[in-house]
Amino acid sequence: MTTAALEPRAGRRCNTLLNSLHAIHYFSPELSEELGALGVTHRRAVNFAVRAAAFGPVGAGTVTATFYNYKHELVARHVPAVWEIASPKDVLAARTRAVDASMRRLLGADVVASGAMAEAARLALRGAEACSRPGRPLYSAHADLPVPEEPHLAYWYAGTLLREHRGDGHLAVLAGAGLDGLEAVVTHTATGKGMNPKWVFATRGWSQDDWDAAVERLRERGLLDAAGEPTGAGVALRAEIEAETDRLDRAPYEHLGADGVARLTELSAGFAGAAVAAGAFPADLMGKG
Repeated sequence: MTTAALEPRAGRRCNTLLNSLHAIHYFSPELSEELGALGVTHRRAVNFAVRAAAFGPVGAGTVTATFYNYKHELVARHVPAVWEIASPKDVLAARTRAVDASMRRLLGADVVASGAMAEAARLALRGAEACSRPGRPLYSAHADLPVPEEPHLAYWYAGTLLREHRGDGHLAVLAGAGLDGLEAVVTHTATGKGMNPKWVFATRGWSQDDWDAAVERLRERGLLDAAGEPTGAGVALRAEIEAETDRLDRAPYEHLGADGVARLTELSAGFAGAAVAAGAFPADLMGKG
């Protein structure tokens, strides 16, 4: 293990790329096809089912709490009803097939079978060894699942563990900052790095009225200005949130070491870049709109 010091944001950069690889399946036609074959056809039901299946047949309350930025009424329209259509076990198997097919399509068979992919899997799994369960429900549920044998699926799985580990910590920080689910999205979008409002409305269940009300609450707190742009206080709060999230998520990357993190970041950047170039995500997914 390297003795070089880990840069403050090295883990964040690495996790951002791993998160990109995790997220490709949410937008893949393969996922819709696999879940559709089980009878789950509504796009939102597909999303809730594949991410929550590791919990078992939970109710809407668990999904709303752990996903954080979805409107509860939207979640409740599909959960727990989705488990009457397909069991969590069948959903997880379908998800694995969809991830396999989408990675092969977006990255190519040679990349999937490459030594670089096997190396990335080893590094990501090593980092995940230092993840902690307490207070991390989505990470802990996924950590109960078996590690896939094929390297590209093991890489995706380890990336999912690291993604959910950071995400669970991030939600605790958001709650501590007094931001509800929609306010967290609005402040992130205001930075120019978050999801386009069009996609928030389409995927999270919020309306324009909900969004406008959240903007007004944030203005009253002095976090957004009259134009909806972040104030100095708003910029500072988002920076504090990310820094505290980094602190809570430092263990996996310290365990992996600076050299290991740098190499995993390099490999993941190549995979993520190839997936984006192949059209893994909608062109208008991010930004202020």
